[in-house]
Amino acid sequence: MDDSHDHVRVAPASPGDAGDWTGSKQPRGAGVPGAARVEQQHSLPQGKGGGPAGEAGAVPEKAGESPAPNPAAQSSSTSGESTSSGDNAGSSDSAGPGANADADAGGDCTQPVRRKRGRRGGNRHMPHGSKQGPNGQKNPSRPPSTSQTQSGRHSAAKAGSGPRADNRNYAAVDLGTNNCRLLIARPSGVGFEVVDAFSRIVRLGEGLGTSQHLAEEAMDRAVAALRICASKMRRRNVARARVVTTQACRHADNSDIFMRRVARETGLDMEVLSPEEEARLAVIGCAPLLDRSASKALVFDIGGGSTELVWLDMTANGPRGEPEPLAWASLPVGVVTLADRYDGRTVNRAGYESMVAEVKALLADRPWTEELDAELAAATESGDIHLLGTSGTVTTIAGIHLGLRRYDRSKVDGIWVDFADVAAVTDGLSLMSFDERARVPCIGKDRADLVLAGCAILEAIRTTWPCRRLRVADRGLREGILMTLMREDRGKNKRKRRRRGGRNRNRRGARPADNPAGA
Repeated sequence: MDDSHDHVRVAPASPGDAGDWTGSKQPRGAGVPGAARVEQQHSLPQGKGGGPAGEAGAVPEKAGESPAPNPAAQSSSTSGESTSSGDNAGSSDSAGPGANADADAGGDCTQPVRRKRGRRGGNRHMPHGSKQGPNGQKNPSRPPSTSQTQSGRHSAAKAGSGPRADNRNYAAVDLGTNNCRLLIARPSGVGFEVVDAFSRIVRLGEGLGTSQHLAEEAMDRAVAALRICASKMRRRNVARARVVTTQACRHADNSDIFMRRVARETGLDMEVLSPEEEARLAVIGCAPLLDRSASKALVFDIGGGSTELVWLDMTANGPRGEPEPLAWASLPVGVVTLADRYDGRTVNRAGYESMVAEVKALLADRPWTEELDAELAAATESGDIHLLGTSGTVTTIAGIHLGLRRYDRSKVDGIWVDFADVAAVTDGLSLMSFDERARVPCIGKDRADLVLAGCAILEAIRTTWPCRRLRVADRGLREGILMTLMREDRGKNKRKRRRRGGRNRNRRGARPADNPAGA
């Protein structure tokens, strides 16, 4: 990746078993062309698209890298335009465009933030292996505290220790069905600036489409990637982190064995996210890109093992002014599990159409009320809905549509793409062989067997709730995790300041007792 930025800022964000989806309803209040010429039998249309206004400071990708390492950034404007870089293939389990992204020390996917020597002495970022961390505290030999609370959050420093809250580093690790991703950031204003990031394709869910067992080789790949995450967290003196895993560990019958191995070999305690929490965090991570001009919005995250969908009421405002969730659902199908069943290397146009039909059948059995379904259908019919996709599938399609020679997040995150152009790209891919797809820029060999499965899921969503345009988000779950951790600490700090202010006022207002008469 081209390390073209120093500071990446993010604006405030707002918020099963195979064959069935899980979900709930909440109360309303509560063309390849453009890259080097590729010789292939079938060509894709080349389109044009514009990134969001004010796009700056984004993290471009090197050829063959996943977009996942692109550190997140979101805008503070009410229109949700992106002002800086972020990542998403991030929120989903699916890999981002390009081949295996493997950014380790010396090949980090982001440019670390350089800081001057602080007043308290010592460099803010000590080199790996140093005995002293910021402010002179010892640098632990293990990753940030492996003690886990009920919520699955970790704390490497006790209250009052370590650097000031504004200088603390936070980390989010998302071990998905296809990718392992890390994002490290520190608070900056109402958002955050990225310090470090990492992404590697591990395919933890390989074979889960036909079995209930995590394969030994898949677990080995995941543990190796998590070791790198733990090392980066130690090196960056992370104060708080949340390490999560999703559908693969929800589905596998040996996930407990795997998670114990992760704790033993990396020092990281993982939390298995529920589908509802996964969807909620993805919405928080990409909320600044939501279009307030629509009355309803569907945010979807096409993952490796599942697909999360959240309907939002854009006319309502929650406690932070964010749209109110209407309903959410988790579809038990993702790019890895679907590609396993249909053999992503050999699947042809007929197989693609079968995948679309399978997903549409799942979408037909919606878990929300008939009243809400009728309301959503009316909004769809009147063109008053907005679709926002956060996954490697949609970022890949956007990159191909733009004719990028290599994936560049600054040109993709926040872009609007007409669904007619989406259909042109997916139709072209469905007519290609595996080798032809592997030569397409923004796909690469590591994703050539998965991309059609993702396109099939997107096509099923698009035809179930048709609208004119799709907004693409290269951000999601990890950004949502970081925002929630930082909000929690900001709230705690505000309460502490209020308590200290009250005690100080009491001391200043206290008067000595009057002397008794005649004393």
